[in-house]
Amino acid sequence: MVLTRRQAAAAEQENGVKAEKHATIVEPEGKTSHAEGDTPTHHARGRSASFSSKEEDVQNDAKKTDGQPRNSKYSYFFMLLIIIISYVTLPDTLQPKGKPTILHVWYYGWISAISTGLGVVPLVFFPNLDAFWIGISNAVAAGMMIAASYSLFAEGCTFNAIEDESVLSSPIRTAIGTLLGLLFILSTKNFLERHEELKVGSLAGADARKVLLIFFVMTLHSFSEGVGIGVSFGGENGHELGVFISASLAVHNVPEGLAVAVVLLPRKVAKLTAALWCILTSIPQPLMAVPAYLFVDTFIPILPVGLGFAGGAMAWVALFELLQEAIEDTNMTTTAIVSSISLSFMVLLQGAIDGR
Repeated sequence: MVLTRRQAAAAEQENGVKAEKHATIVEPEGKTSHAEGDTPTHHARGRSASFSSKEEDVQNDAKKTDGQPRNSKYSYFFMLLIIIISYVTLPDTLQPKGKPTILHVWYYGWISAISTGLGVVPLVFFPNLDAFWIGISNAVAAGMMIAASYSLFAEGCTFNAIEDESVLSSPIRTAIGTLLGLLFILSTKNFLERHEELKVGSLAGADARKVLLIFFVMTLHSFSEGVGIGVSFGGENGHELGVFISASLAVHNVPEGLAVAVVLLPRKVAKLTAALWCILTSIPQPLMAVPAYLFVDTFIPILPVGLGFAGGAMAWVALFELLQEAIEDTNMTTTAIVSSISLSFMVLLQGAIDGR
């Protein structure tokens, strides 16, 4: 049968309408539906595309989660251990009656140490910092550490105790301790720089070395504070003076913990882990308080040396590590202003504590 051109065109148009009935219809929301008569293959392809889309969403969520710092199981273990120690070693009465016991000396040193972990709290609300704010954090930490160094030098140079029978004056012993502190921190820095593969938890390279330097400095600082707690509990008024000194150090340790936290959190260390690092820097306080209390006459002559040692090491890290990084991430003017404000705040806080 021979068709005319008009008949052939009509037949071709009719076949096109039938084909459209079986075509896939794309809805506005981006979903696909199929007309009646679709084969199972079409449905299988639709389900496969849906599953692929869901898998991509899960992978994207996983990537976002991996970008957040996580606490390890060890962090939870050590936090539980701190809680247990705080409960088990709690004295029957917090205020000593008469001569303080060894348990009182230990516990006040312990409370002073764990208060350092509270320094993380202000940074809980600002966890994600870019390079500029990391520089600001370093400037804040540097100002605090310079102020703490000044307090250590002043306390060492003006140290005066009846039991002190040393032939060297307090300023000379403080100066000797300062030189020893500088030699220690320089040798430590040299050692760390020769070990590029060094890792501290999730940190490696320059970040790990920076954290370890600050950790060493703050820990050294705590040795002298622990001796101070133990010595203050000795004597006739030790049951009052020791409590006052310990409470003052507990308040003083909070901004010191902040100085450690502002270095750790911008480097993607989890908050609980950072708090544990802060507490760890102050663990020497209860450990040194007890022997200092038992052997006051032995520890008093070397106390100015310890103060100078911690002050010298802390000043070096603040001036030649933290301030340098702060200038690189911000600028000279911003670093000078922020560190000066931080330094002034710490000096005023220390003055208020001493005034009480």
